[in-house]
Amino acid sequence: MTCFPDFPFPDDFPNFMHNSKLQEYITAFAKEKNLLRYIQLKTLVSSVNKCPDFSVTGQWDVITEKDGKKESAVFDAVMICSGHHVYPNLPKESFQGLQLFKGKCFHSWDYKEPGIFKGKRVLVIGLGNSGCDIASELSHTAEQVIVSSRSGSWVMSRVWHGGYPWDMMFITRFETFLNNNLPTVISDWWYVKQMNARFKHENYGLMPLNGTLRKEPVFNDELPARILCGTVTVKPNVKEFTETSAIFEDGTVFEAIDCVIFATGYSYAYPFLDDSIIKSRDNEVTLFKGIFPPSLEKPTMAVIGLVQSLGAVIPTTDLQSRWAVRVIKGTCTLPSVKDMMNDIDEKMGKKLKWFGKSNTIQTDYIIYMDELASFIGAKPNIPWLFLTDPKLALEVYFGPCSSYQFRLVGPGKWPGARNAILTQWDRTLKPTTTRIVGSPLKPCLFCSWFRPILISVLSIAAFLVLF
Repeated sequence: MTCFPDFPFPDDFPNFMHNSKLQEYITAFAKEKNLLRYIQLKTLVSSVNKCPDFSVTGQWDVITEKDGKKESAVFDAVMICSGHHVYPNLPKESFQGLQLFKGKCFHSWDYKEPGIFKGKRVLVIGLGNSGCDIASELSHTAEQVIVSSRSGSWVMSRVWHGGYPWDMMFITRFETFLNNNLPTVISDWWYVKQMNARFKHENYGLMPLNGTLRKEPVFNDELPARILCGTVTVKPNVKEFTETSAIFEDGTVFEAIDCVIFATGYSYAYPFLDDSIIKSRDNEVTLFKGIFPPSLEKPTMAVIGLVQSLGAVIPTTDLQSRWAVRVIKGTCTLPSVKDMMNDIDEKMGKKLKWFGKSNTIQTDYIIYMDELASFIGAKPNIPWLFLTDPKLALEVYFGPCSSYQFRLVGPGKWPGARNAILTQWDRTLKPTTTRIVGSPLKPCLFCSWFRPILISVLSIAAFLVLF
C-alpha cells in the first residue's frame, strides 16, 4: 500500500490491518485509480529491460507470462520485492559422499509436517531458525534427531526479562546507543552476556565460533529443553556421508539415517535482470542503502526487502517503500554515483566488522530505519521531543522502537501515532492477562538500561584501579 502515495489510510489503521476486508478496500481503491494492474497476482516476470530511451524517460520494458502467454508492457518504474528468501540453497557438493547416501534428502523448504517422520532417524543440517524449529518439532515424533552445525548459533527465547517480548525489550534506541558507543571490549562482553542470559551456550554445544559477531540469533523457546532431555543432539559439521550414515568432524558417527533435511538457507538472484543493473561482488550486493542500483541514469528501480536485521520486516519494507516512491516521483533526490558508491563501501566495511562476511545484507535495525526516515523527513527528533513532550520522548528513546515512531512527523504522518506509542504495552499485555490476578505490570523503562551502565562504570573503574 505504501506504493500508492495517496492511499487513504483509515483512522484506525493499526486495527484495520487485521480486518478481513483489507483486500476489498485496496481493490476498490485500485479500481478507482485505475491501478488494478499493480495488484495482479501469480504472474511470472520473464525479463525487465531498459527502454531504448531510458536515459531520458527512465522507463522499463517488462515481459510477463501467465497461462503460457507472454505480454510486454512499459512501466515508469519497477520495484523488486522478492526479498532474500527466494531460492532454496542445497549445497550437496559441499558434503563428500552425499551422492552415495540411500536415504531421503531434501531442503527444509519442502518440509511440511512431522507425522511422516514417526519412528525415523533424522539428521538436520543447519542451526538457523528453520533447522531449530524442524528439529524441535521432529523430536516429539522421530526416533532420533541430530542437528549438525558448522559454526553454531545464539538461540534466544522470545520471552525476555520479566516475561516481556524479547524485541520490545532489546530493540530500543538506548540499547542501540550503548552497543555502538561503549568500548569494544565492554560492548562485546555485554553482548555475549545477554545472549547467554537464558542458558550457557557452551554447555549445549550451540556456542558460535565467533561469538562477538552480531549475527542474527535463532529464536526458539523449545530447543534447549529438547537438548536437555536428550531428544535432540547437537553435532559439528558433517565430514563425510556413507550409504546409511554421517561421519562428523569430531569422529562420531550417526548410523542408519532415514532422512537428511538441509536447513541451509536461501539465496537471492534476479534472473529477469541484466547482471549490469544489480551488481554483486564477493557476496556483496551494490545497492545504495540496500535499495537503489547506484549506476542507473534514472532512479526508477528499487529493491525492497533485501536487508536483514533484528527488527520487524514489515516496518522496514514499509519505510523503504515510502522513500523509494518519493525518489521515483522526483520529490526526493539521490546523491551522486560517487557519493553512493562511497557510502556502500563504508557501510560494507562496518557490516563485515560487525556481522561477518557471510552476512553482508545484515544491518543495524534502528540506525538503518533512522537513515531511511531522515530522507523523507519522518525521523523523530528526540531532543525536541524531550523538550516538548517528555512522556512521549521517554517511550520513544527507552521503549520499543515500534513502527509508530516513523508516523509521528513528515509525509505519512498519522494523528494516532502518539497514543499508539503510549498505549503499546497495554495491547501487548492484554492477550496474556486473561486471568486477572492484579493490574498488568508494564516494564520499567529505566531498569533495562541501568544494569549495563552500572556494569560499564564498574568495569572502567576496575580497569583504572588495576592498571
